[in-house]
Amino acid sequence: MVFTAHRAAQIVAFLLVSVVATQALYTALYLSAPDIVRTPIWGVEALLFLGIAAFSASPLVQSRLHTVGWGAIFASAILNVVQVGVGITMFGPFGEMAGNIDAAGPAAGAVVAFSFFVYNAAKVLLGFAALTFGLGQMRTGTGAAKVIGVLAVLAGIAAVVTNFIVMAFGRMDVVPSGAAGVAATLLLAFTLTHAVREDSAEA
Repeated sequence: MVFTAHRAAQIVAFLLVSVVATQALYTALYLSAPDIVRTPIWGVEALLFLGIAAFSASPLVQSRLHTVGWGAIFASAILNVVQVGVGITMFGPFGEMAGNIDAAGPAAGAVVAFSFFVYNAAKVLLGFAALTFGLGQMRTGTGAAKVIGVLAVLAGIAAVVTNFIVMAFGRMDVVPSGAAGVAATLLLAFTLTHAVREDSAEA
């Protein structure tokens, strides 16, 4: 099966929007029904991130203008797979061990901290991608496309700054890093096909 850069970009955009939907669902369940098992959502997210990594590789190697942005998307997808894998395979065992052995508490906390560090690193990359693609769309787009470009730039900057702060200083609930990352991811999805068209015009 042949996937053009444009078709691959459309698929990546769809997968990014799907990731936003799963993260919104996860957050809603966490707040409204914290006892519900949410591991299946992580499994779905792992599949989505694997798809993003696979399909972002096509425009990455073909792009003339947005190689760095596609590279950031690819790298963020790999990091997210690692982060989800830590959550699925390690949260349960380490949490159970910490419940039975007090001395294991710091180890369990370190696993959670590492998972969030990787999560925030992936959000920094997605924010950077939203910034780079948004700048291109802001420069060459018109009307609604230009507005989306501006919003993507702003959301990208917010995601990079807030998630970097959390990475540097540890988990800080007062910093809205997750919300900024989700907003950047959503707006990034609406800039990808425009970026491919820019590359096509440059060729």
